[in-house]
Amino acid sequence: MGLTIALNRGRILNECLPLLVAAGIRPAEDLEGSRKLIFDTVEGEHRLVVMRGSDVPTYVEHGGADVGIVGKDTLMEYAGSGFYERLDLGIGRCRLMTAAPVGLGLGSGPLRVATKFVRTSRSYFESRGRQVRIIPLSGAMEIAPLMNLADCIVDIVDSGNTLKANGLEALDTIAHISSRVIVNRAAMKTRFDEVQHFIERLRAQIK
Repeated sequence: MGLTIALNRGRILNECLPLLVAAGIRPAEDLEGSRKLIFDTVEGEHRLVVMRGSDVPTYVEHGGADVGIVGKDTLMEYAGSGFYERLDLGIGRCRLMTAAPVGLGLGSGPLRVATKFVRTSRSYFESRGRQVRIIPLSGAMEIAPLMNLADCIVDIVDSGNTLKANGLEALDTIAHISSRVIVNRAAMKTRFDEVQHFIERLRAQIK
């Protein structure tokens, strides 16, 4: 059996599939048109597993998958350390940013911050000496300031159109985000040649 590769469904999956195919790792069937989550490859060399992005590091850390492809934002939020980050694929590019109602900024006093990036946001504001109360939300962060639930938000920003539509403006960039290849620590030792071959095939495509 080849490598088990955990893939982040959604935008990252759509953007990494052409890279995988170009590297000779082709799904044996259409991933989008199937309800299955585990797929063989045409060559039979590897196995692809499609899951939520937040689960990719967990599967890789605990050995459910040998390698994974996931956004840097997810890795920043994840508290585990059972994997190595080996390659930046340069896809799924966006920014993790603070945003607030137009013209209000972040001020200088205590802040209520709505976000799903709880760990990253707390670390960011603490490093700047800001007193914050983090309000965890799983989605629709943009309306939190409009509903007086928060003073600002921390979220992924691509075009910024959703912010503008809800009366917000992007402010500070916390991190530049792209998709990364992570490798289980044990697999890096016991299956080094296979893992390295996989990484080099992908690296050749992004060059």
